[in-house]
Amino acid sequence: MEEKIKEALEQIRPFLQRDGGDIEFVELTEDNIVKVRLQGHCAGCPGAQMTIKGVVEKIIKESYPEIAGVEAVQ
Repeated sequence: MEEKIKEALEQIRPFLQRDGGDIEFVELTEDNIVKVRLQGHCAGCPGAQMTIKGVVEKIIKESYPEIAGVEAVQ
């Protein structure tokens, strides 16, 4: 499952890189929460939470409905 999530993140990565940011997979918890770390300009962006919930979580959950959510970590 982790590899599938990493593949989904690869689809999102170009959009973040276009704005000077990036995303890193951190872990998949036992309760199916995907933890990611935003990097570059995305790390301190005021819209980071919106990016996580509105873009990253939406895309991952559409492909893998068993995922309960996506959270950013530092």
